[in-house]
Parts: sequence; C-alpha cells; structure tokens
Amino acid sequence: MTVWITRRAPDVVATEAAAVDPALPLPGARLAVKDNIDVAGLPTTAGCPAFAFEPGTTATVVRRLVAAGATVAGKTNLDQFATGLVGTRSPYGVVANPLAPGHVSGGSSSGSAVAVALGEADIALGTDTAGSGRVPAAFCGVVGLKPTWGWLPVTGVLPACRSFDCVSVFARTVAGAAAAVEAAAGFDPDDPWSRPPLPGSIGPVRRVGVPGADVLEKWCDRPVAEAFAALDLAALGYGVQVVGLDDYFEAGDLLYAGALVAERHAAVGAFIEAHPDDVDPSVGRIITAAGRLTASALAADQERLAVLRRRAASVWDQVDAIVMPTAPTHPTVDQVAADPIGVNAALGRFSNGCNLLDWCAAAVPAGTRADGLPFGVTVLGPAWSDRAVWAVGAAVAGQAAPPVPAPPGLVQVAVCGAHLDGQPLNHQLTDRGAHLVRRTSTAPAYRMVALDTVPPKPGVVRVAEGGAALEVEVWALDAAGFGAFVDEVPAPLVIGTVELADGRTVNGFLCEPHGVADGTDITSYGGWRGWLAR
Repeated sequence: MTVWITRRAPDVVATEAAAVDPALPLPGARLAVKDNIDVAGLPTTAGCPAFAFEPGTTATVVRRLVAAGATVAGKTNLDQFATGLVGTRSPYGVVANPLAPGHVSGGSSSGSAVAVALGEADIALGTDTAGSGRVPAAFCGVVGLKPTWGWLPVTGVLPACRSFDCVSVFARTVAGAAAAVEAAAGFDPDDPWSRPPLPGSIGPVRRVGVPGADVLEKWCDRPVAEAFAALDLAALGYGVQVVGLDDYFEAGDLLYAGALVAERHAAVGAFIEAHPDDVDPSVGRIITAAGRLTASALAADQERLAVLRRRAASVWDQVDAIVMPTAPTHPTVDQVAADPIGVNAALGRFSNGCNLLDWCAAAVPAGTRADGLPFGVTVLGPAWSDRAVWAVGAAVAGQAAPPVPAPPGLVQVAVCGAHLDGQPLNHQLTDRGAHLVRRTSTAPAYRMVALDTVPPKPGVVRVAEGGAALEVEVWALDAAGFGAFVDEVPAPLVIGTVELADGRTVNGFLCEPHGVADGTDITSYGGWRGWLAR
C-alpha cells in the first residue's frame, strides 16, 4: 500500500519512542505527518515530486507534538496539493483502503488515515478544508477530529484555501485524537490565522439535530441512509430532532462551485501553470480554472458566505450539536477513475460546509453498512465546542469520552448523586459557573447507599474490601464558587478526597460512617443513575 511518501526506519522510530519520558502526555506515540506539513530533515512534496523541497524548520503542530512525547514516523501520501476527497490523486500511487478492497480510502489525508488504520502510526496529522480530515476517517474506520479553525496553528503547512484550512488529527479512539489536539493546540504568534479560544465554557450536549429522511434519500445511497436511520441517539441520552440544513449545504457549494476556490490558485497556481505535465490532471484542472475567477466574484461569494454564517448559526438555538453521515456514499477506485470530478464532488456533500461556517467536527466510526463497508458519522458543533463534540462522538462510537483539562486556577470536584448533570441539585454547580470536565468512575474501592433525604441522595464511603467502581462526574469551578458550594453540603455528607479510576484524586462527595448505617446498599447498581433506572 502506498501509504508513505517518506518513512523513517521503524526500528529507529521504536528506539526513539522507547527513550521518551513516560510522564509526557504522548509518550512514545508514533506520529505520521501528511506530506503538506513541514518536518525539518524530511522533504515536503505535497504529493508532487517536482514541487518537493527541504524545509528548514518544522511546523508548529509537529514541534508541539514531539515536545509532548510523540516520535515522527514519516510523511504520508495525499491527494496532490490537498485537493480531493478520494485518495487517488497522487503520482505516488492510490492509497488502498485496508477495510474495503477496491474502494477508495478517502482524501486528501488518505495516507494519514490508513497509517492509523493499519497500526503503523498511533496518531496522524492531516489537513482539512472540505472534509479531508473526516472522509478518510469514515472510510478507514478511525477517528478524525477537525478542530475549530485557528486553534491548531498552520505555521509550516502548505495552504490549500488558507481562510478555511485546519490541521486535523487521526487516531483509533476519540480520547487518543483529543490528547494530540490538546498537545498541539494554542495560539501561535507566527501564524496570522491563529486565534485563541473564546473565554468561557460550552456545556455538555443534550439536544442533537439530525438531517431529515428526505435529505438522506436525496443525497445518500441506500446503505448509508439505512445505517444512519438505525443510529439510536436517543438511547445514548440525547434529545433528537430534525433540523434544516439548506444553509449548510449552500455554504458548502460555495467552496468549489463558487469563487472561494480562487484561494487554491493563490497557493500553488503559479507552480501548476509552470509545470502542467507534473500535476495530476484533476488537480490541475481545478486549480487552473480557479485562476480565471474574478476578484468581484470572490467578493460577492465572501459576502454571501457571511450571510449564510449568520443565518446558519440560528440552528444552535435549537440544538447543541448535529450528527450526520460523514459521506453519502463509498465509491470504488474504478468509479472515481471514470468520473474523477463528479464522484469527488458528491463525497463532500456533508463535509464541505463545516469550515466555511466556522464549525468544528468529530468523525467517528459507527459500525458497518448492510453491504459490509465501514460506516461513519460526523458530529458538528459551533466554534469552540470541540470538547463537547468529542464527548458525543465518543458516545456514538462506544468509546470513553476524553478527559477535559480544567483551566488553571479551577477546583475539581467529583459528584455522584443529586448533583449529576440533569439531577435536581446540579444547578448548585452551574449557577456558580461550573463546567463538566469528564464522566468517569471511582477506583474500585467504594460502597454506595441510598440515603433517606429530600431530594434523594446517595452516601459513599471508602472500604478496605468489597468495594466497587462507581459512576461520577468531575466538575470544575473557581475557588470562590467551590467554597460557596461546600457551604451548602449538608451532614452526613462531606467533601473529601476521592480516588478516580485512573489513580488521580480530586475533591468529592463522601459520607460520614454513621450516615450510611441505615441506608440501602446500592453499590451493585454501579452508581446513582443505575439505581434510579432500576
């Protein structure tokens, strides 16, 4: 499989990885880098040998991941100049799909997604303008996170459409990809497109929007529509409603059917026009045509996009996130060869609008279609809702949600009963500006009883033997809010030290021993929600 353009010797990578400090966030993780992202000492080709050059510096995102403990394994194949969603537009060869022989692996970040799917990399960097960090994830059965635009620096990344380009991350789990995003993210003064996150926190997702049956029938092949219809988001605890997507689709159409594609010509048009015989025909056709667009057409489409952004944002008054198929179909390599432009355009139906509207996304595996091909969905959210979107993606994929780092200066507290999200006393946290950090469990060393209180609450005690892991949520709030919160805790409950499943300790609810003496032991239910659902 033509996954790699430049690959470092695996034994050398393994030796370097073994020497990494295990206390780092990504100790020894093998990192694949899409070959439009610079790594000093390795050529950058962008999928075009005639374009290749030796970068003098390493891209900011790569430097940050290496500092976090990752080891660069090599540079991966891509649709040339990051133009395509198919994984076939490269002189280095078609990147074969390891899960679906004969079908495309998706692009343009094809090599990065396949490197993860094959286990040749633990994490991989891609780029995403129209869906290149999401479509390959769906076709290869891995996770692809497309962060909010500007959160991951693009210093040292060859642009496609600079106004919409994002660095994306692939991994086998949402938590693994999220850890890489957290390590690479942050403002970069050397990147004029970099921007710091908005202050404040976006709460957990409760309401999820989905496309209507008419949309699925219009754009998707039957196996995709049926697989999506079988997705039971309500069973995961979300309120589900159909939302309109006309503005989203219209914005997506502007990327290639409008004048915004002129940015691709600004990036590499001069090289392509000087080297027409060295360029993939489909890529050359798209970018050369983009050079004939007028400035007035570009200005008109930018104004139209501003209108669509404002209008499309109203959907966040109805729902907290949107879930849709990542791609409407999964073509074969032969189908792409027969109609390279048309098939590629169809693949972007559900992905093109995301970056243009300034939304974030998480593409996750969601099982298989009736015909056995891999199936994936994408969770979309407004800018800076990344961590909330990741949690939904993890739930859909049946994975553990990634931990959410608490901002410096905040106090974390584990709650296990009436203060859980959606329970009667949760407002005592949210009224003080607390935000949910993560859902997890305690170490297997606790016992829970149901207390006779109003509203009903559990009491938790640590025991030397016979204990179990119990469901908890970790919330974070400032010191003043934490103090006021503790003042409201009634006896026999106390705030003490609770050990979590990963061995870390936080403040949390415990109960004085005399308080549990007459309570009903509910440890076997695994937590308060399990008891309530009995």
